[in-house]
Amino acid sequence: MAATASLARYLVSAKVGDLPDWTLHEAKRTLINLLGVSLSASVMPAGRIMLDWAAAEAAAPRASVIGSGLRTSPATAALLNGYLAHLQDYDDTHFPTVLHPSAPVWPAVLAAAEDTGASGSDACAAFVLGAEAACRVAMSVHPWHYDAGWHITGTAGGFGAAAGAGRLLGLSAEQMTHALGVAGTQAGGVREVFGSDSKAMHPAKGAANGLQAAQLAKAGFTSADDILGGRRGFWAVLSAGGHSEEQLLGGLGERWELANNGLKPYANGVVSHPIQDAVIQLRNEHGLRPEQVTAISARVNPLVLELMDRPQPRRGLEGKFSFQHCAAAALVDGAGHDAQFSDERVADPAIAALRALVSATPDDAMGEDQVHVAISLVDGRTVETRIEHATGSPGNPMTDEALEAKYRAIATPVIGEEQAEKLLAAAWALDGAPDVGAVASLMVVEDA
Repeated sequence: MAATASLARYLVSAKVGDLPDWTLHEAKRTLINLLGVSLSASVMPAGRIMLDWAAAEAAAPRASVIGSGLRTSPATAALLNGYLAHLQDYDDTHFPTVLHPSAPVWPAVLAAAEDTGASGSDACAAFVLGAEAACRVAMSVHPWHYDAGWHITGTAGGFGAAAGAGRLLGLSAEQMTHALGVAGTQAGGVREVFGSDSKAMHPAKGAANGLQAAQLAKAGFTSADDILGGRRGFWAVLSAGGHSEEQLLGGLGERWELANNGLKPYANGVVSHPIQDAVIQLRNEHGLRPEQVTAISARVNPLVLELMDRPQPRRGLEGKFSFQHCAAAALVDGAGHDAQFSDERVADPAIAALRALVSATPDDAMGEDQVHVAISLVDGRTVETRIEHATGSPGNPMTDEALEAKYRAIATPVIGEEQAEKLLAAAWALDGAPDVGAVASLMVVEDA
C-alpha cells in the first residue's frame, strides 16, 4: 500500500479508547498553552491587522477567533487562530524536528469541532492524531527538508491539520488520502521570513489549508493517491535530499511523537532556551549585574548558529531569533517572556551593549537541549554551568503547575482573571465535555 494511503487508513481507523491517557492529557496541556499565547498575541499589532482583515471579509459566522469577538468561517477562524498561536514563538515544539504542532493542528480541530458539534473527547483525540501525523511527516523528511529552507511547521503542519479535521468530519480512508493530498499540494513556507510578521503565516495557512482540504475531500474532491511518495510528490520535490518511510509509518499506534513535544518557558526560538536557562541560573546564583560582565561564551548545538545568529536585531520579532539578544535579556531581566522581545527592549542601549559581549561556538556533541555557558567578570573570575536538558524539553518537561503559571501570566492581562480561570478550567475538562462550546465562548473578547 502507498505511504499516504497507509497513513490515512490508520488515521481513520484509530479508536479514541486506544489512545494512551497521557496523550489526551498532553492534548489539553498544549491547548492551554495555545490559548494563553494566542490571547497574548491578539493584542500585538500584527495580530490586530489579521483580525481587522478577517472582519472586513465578513464570512459566515460559524467559528470563534481567540482574543476577538469575531465569528467567521471555520477556515478563516483556523487561519487567524493558527497565526496568533505562533506569532510570539511561544508555542510548543517537537524537539526532533523543531516542528510546532499545535499552531496548525489545534486551530483546525477547534474550528471543525465547533462547526460540527463534536464532543470534547473527539476533539482531543483529533488533535492527538493530527499532531502525530504532522510530526511523522516531519520526521520522514528531517533534516533534508528543513535544511533546504522550508519551514516544517507550515509544510508538515498542513498534513496534521487535515488529519485532525478529517477525523471530526468522519472521512473514509479514501477521503482522508485525498485530504492529505489537497493539504500536501498546498504545502509552503520558507525560513527566509523568520523574524518577521510573515513567519506565523506558515502554521496559519497550514491550519486553514488542512481544514479546507478535509472539507473538500468530504464533499468528493480528489487528489493524488500518494502525495507523499509519488514520483512528483512531497518527498521527491520538497525533500530531494532524502526521506524515510519508516519514520512515517513505523510503530503507528505504539510510538507517540507527542512524547517528544515540549512547552516553551521562553517566547523565542527553542534552540536558544538552554542558553537562557544557563544565564538565568548563573545570574541568580551569583547575583550578577550587567556592569560586572565582560563576556558571555556558549558552546552550543550547531543549530543555534544556523537559526539564531543575529547579533544586531532591529525589532522585537528579530530578537526572538537572536541568541545574543536572548542571552543579554536573560542576564538583565532574568526572564524571556514576550516583554523581553518588544521593539523597545531590543533597542535598549544596555541590552544592545550586552549583546556585543555574547558569542557561541558550535559543538556537534551538544544536543539541541544542551549548552555550556561561561560568563567572564570584570574582577577576573569566570562562572560557568552546563545545562543537560533545557526547561520545557522532553528531558525536563514543564509541569502542569508551571504551565498554569505561564498561562495566567499572559492570558489574564487580556481577558481578566475571572474569565482566564474559567477558560483554564474548561480546557482541563475538555475531554469530558459534550462539545467545545465552553472553550470557544470563553476564549473570545467580545469588545475586541
